[in-house]
Amino acid sequence: MSSIPESAILYLEIAPSQDGLPPKTKRSKTSPVWKDVEEVLVNGVRKVKCKHCHQDFKVCKGNPTTTYKRHIDTCTSRKASISGKGTGPTQSILTLDNCGHDGNTLTSYKFDKDKLKDITYKMIVVHEYPFMIVEHELFRLMCKMLNPRYEPMNRQTMKDYTMKLYDSEKKKLKEKLNSVGRISLTSDLWTSNQTLGYMCLTGHFLDLEWNLQARILNFCMLPPPHTGIVIAYRIMECLCEWGIEDKVSTITLDNVSSNDSAVRFMKEQFERKGKLYFNGRIFHVRCCAHILNLIVQDGLAPIKSAIENVRESVKYITLIPSRLHIFNVIVNNFCLPTHMSLILDCPTRWNSSFHMLQRALVFKDAFPEYLKRDKTYSCLPSEDEWNRASHVCKLLEVFDETKIFSGTHYPTANLLFPEVWKIRKILDEFSSDRREFMIDMVQRMKDKFDKYWDECSFLMAIGACLDLFIEYLCMYDLYEDYVSSEASSENGESSGQSGTSNLNGKNKYRNEFKMWAKEMNIAQPSRNEVDVYLEEGIFMGVGEEDFDVLNWWKANTLKFPRLSKMARGILSIPVTTVASKSSFSAGHRVISDDRSSLSPETVQALLCLGNWLRVYFSSSSHEKVSKIFINIIIMSN
Repeated sequence: MSSIPESAILYLEIAPSQDGLPPKTKRSKTSPVWKDVEEVLVNGVRKVKCKHCHQDFKVCKGNPTTTYKRHIDTCTSRKASISGKGTGPTQSILTLDNCGHDGNTLTSYKFDKDKLKDITYKMIVVHEYPFMIVEHELFRLMCKMLNPRYEPMNRQTMKDYTMKLYDSEKKKLKEKLNSVGRISLTSDLWTSNQTLGYMCLTGHFLDLEWNLQARILNFCMLPPPHTGIVIAYRIMECLCEWGIEDKVSTITLDNVSSNDSAVRFMKEQFERKGKLYFNGRIFHVRCCAHILNLIVQDGLAPIKSAIENVRESVKYITLIPSRLHIFNVIVNNFCLPTHMSLILDCPTRWNSSFHMLQRALVFKDAFPEYLKRDKTYSCLPSEDEWNRASHVCKLLEVFDETKIFSGTHYPTANLLFPEVWKIRKILDEFSSDRREFMIDMVQRMKDKFDKYWDECSFLMAIGACLDLFIEYLCMYDLYEDYVSSEASSENGESSGQSGTSNLNGKNKYRNEFKMWAKEMNIAQPSRNEVDVYLEEGIFMGVGEEDFDVLNWWKANTLKFPRLSKMARGILSIPVTTVASKSSFSAGHRVISDDRSSLSPETVQALLCLGNWLRVYFSSSSHEKVSKIFINIIIMSN
């Protein structure tokens, strides 16, 4: 655009107005504020804009400068500009980046609204906040105070972006699973408070660095009836969706009849395709936490009346605050522990029943005294019932030490044998008790124990072998099955028939193993990887608490190429369904009453995406996400 001649400018300054009156003299801007702000036209509207951060303000009547002055006093871009004045280019804002894997890094920062939106989406998914939070007035006010350039979002935008992010992360996980050799599955069913049935499918595997990984693959709606065939078909659909139907080695399920039917159907499908690994000998893994619960619940049957009276007593007292107040006064008078309180159990979980009995025994003397003050209390346990509860707690206390079956770090096959051996030893020790109810209780538990754990004996032995705890003969069997399976797979043959091959070879290895056990100093004429591994295992410091079996196999991959490959498939097998069950606690919050309108597709995206993102943020995800979020908002130029 050409410049305006000086004569024209002079004419405009002295030209009379349309009404014939002399033009009004324009008031000069004397405030120092105008050094940092300027008047501009935005869509034909006169506004005032900060020269540093480019934020614009509405022009008020009379054009006061108080608002502009308040802004420039707190403008971080102006401060950075002043600090760099006279030294060349404007100095960048520095921020401490604590998101990297290499520790804190000092980097320059520039406000990025797209990055802010991205971390807001992730924060909502990881923290399981409702989409509506971005429309809350105080949330928007907080963001606006932290950064005046914050652009409000709505819940529909949040939902749309979440689905896009889910598709993006799913694609990344698919690529990761393509590099995995064997995948073990856990699955469980759950009913929401909208009476909708859901199935959670979780994949377990070892990555290239021998790190144990678990990812929720699907959290999908499962319409009734929940028969074995329906469950099996839905699982197979999920596997095909992920493209891992040829990688599944085992599946861990609760011990119910519908799951048994589902496993039989799936086993037939995999066998028909020639993808039944380990000859199907360990394809079905029963949830050890569920079995342990069945064993103890069956054993508690002889003292059911005593447990019921304690449960009703705890429920009666804790139901009404006035009753609990009277009980607490009695506890103080009897000098009983005041830092504890009564616990009401969940009848279907044996460990919660144990904790209820254990805590009630602490306040045993307070219950009879409470009866004197409340005549409507009618479920006081008798002295004999208290004695039974006391003896049972001694047994259950040892069982409670096997918390590995219900831990948040999901136990795998190598940890199964030591825990099961511990349980068997406990039962043997208490079987010498002379009390009739204890004899009945222990016998019931031993019968249940023998019924279920016999099926897991093969997996326990192999897992223990690979964990360097024992040298076990059946390891040769599985190794031969695995080698034959690998050879058949490479030749394009069916691995489902590999279990019947080379029977003479197995007998040969058995004989060699027996001779080796008798004459350890005599070298074998022909040894495979199992021979070398078992011989070396004798010199290992076995049983050390800090021993990391995965690191050991990672370091010895070149020495045992085939055996380490087999170990990858065995050591990633979960022995409980805790990984799938744990998602239901999150699921309950996601599908709460105020979010009942969410579609099953959105529910699946939220549950799966939240699980995947937490892996990146690890255990400190909540703190880290919050720090990133605040850091992005505050540090703007």
